[in-house]
Parts: sequence; C-alpha cells; structure tokens
Amino acid sequence: MAIAKNFNWEIRPLEEGSQTYDFTLHFTDFLKNAANLRSARGEWKLVNRQMLNGEVYLTKTEASRLLEEEVRRHIEEKLDIKVGSLPDTITKHVEQLNQLFSERKAKIKMEELPKEVVIPAFPPCIKRLYDTISSGRNISHIGRFALTSFLVNVGMTTENVSNLFRALPDFRERLTRYQVEHIAGRRGSRTKYIPPKCETLQTHGVCQNEDEICKKIRHPLIYYRRKIRAVKT
Repeated sequence: MAIAKNFNWEIRPLEEGSQTYDFTLHFTDFLKNAANLRSARGEWKLVNRQMLNGEVYLTKTEASRLLEEEVRRHIEEKLDIKVGSLPDTITKHVEQLNQLFSERKAKIKMEELPKEVVIPAFPPCIKRLYDTISSGRNISHIGRFALTSFLVNVGMTTENVSNLFRALPDFRERLTRYQVEHIAGRRGSRTKYIPPKCETLQTHGVCQNEDEICKKIRHPLIYYRRKIRAVKT
C-alpha cells in the first residue's frame, strides 16, 4: 500500500497472524472514500465496521477498493481544475495507447457496418463485458476501454455508452461521459480509438469463450463484421 502514502493516508499493516484483517485505516480516511460506496450487506457503513481507537480494520481487498476510490476522486478533482484535458500523468499513457492502436487501425479494413448496433454479432469477449456491466458488476480498466472503444466504433452513441455504465455502484456521470467522449474522438486529441487486438485482450485475460470465428480473426471489429454476415443469413 505504498501508493497510499501519496494521499497521506493514516494506514498501517497488521502483524502477521491476523486471521481476518490486514490493515487499519484512520476513520477519517475511511469515511472520505467509503461515502459513495454501496453494497447490499452495508459493509461500507462505519457503524458496521470493527474500529478501535479511531482505526477501522480492513482486509486487503477492502483497502484496495478504498484506494481505487481515492484515485478516482483525485482524477475528478484534476478535471475540475482543468476541464477539457486529462492530468499529465494520464495523458502520457493515453498518448502511448493512441500511438499503439493507431498503428493497428491502419491494418484493419472494415466494410461498411449497419447503422444499428447488432448485439448478437458481438464477439464473445465483448458480449461478456457488455452483460457484466449491464448487470451492475465491475470489469477491469482494460475491459472498460475495450468495451467502450468497440461500442463507439460499431455505431453506439456516446450517450448510450455512458448510460450503460450507470448500473455500476461507482458510476460518476461527468467523469464517465468525459472518458467515453475522449475514446470516441470528441475530446482531447480528437482521435477515435479502436479496441485492442485479440492478442492484447488474451494477455490481459479479457478474451474468453472463444468460438470458431475467433480462431480465424485477430481483432474484435473484424469478428463483428463477419458475424453480421452470419446473423443476416
């Protein structure tokens, strides 16, 4: 949890041998980041937590989730200060991704796609991401990028893509809309991003439930093009 020091967290690891918890966190840091978290069991309510001398006891998973929320709030604050651009640290990574995916984009020759989005033609990996988000469950950051870039490239509006993420417990409308519009090429460098290639999705564990078409293609958009033919047939 070394990154927690960047946010001046009052956090300390528990001695080895604790069977239930791994860290303690000062209740002010806990409340600051747990305020917008929701769950059916109510474990993010301070009244339901084990606390001693102002310190809340946490598992590694809970501490990581609170840290993720801290990072998210930090990004939102940066956006409030400088609307229309990403923080420098994020911009650097975005531009690297931009260069990588732009190189691949030139190699993908897409036929004209239908104006309406054909969900039955989604690749298995994209369909799984789509269903997971729709059910209100979180997916990885690479999964979010893959799903968002795929949807904007097959014709879904940025508004509909943003609304898809509303089911998530950590949904932030302003931040989500900004990220979707950036990927769609409506903000920042005005470059429309394409999804990662299949090899990249496999590396990050996103590629699952491969079918026969998957074995013959190298990119989700190519899968979509071919599957549409089968769906129409």
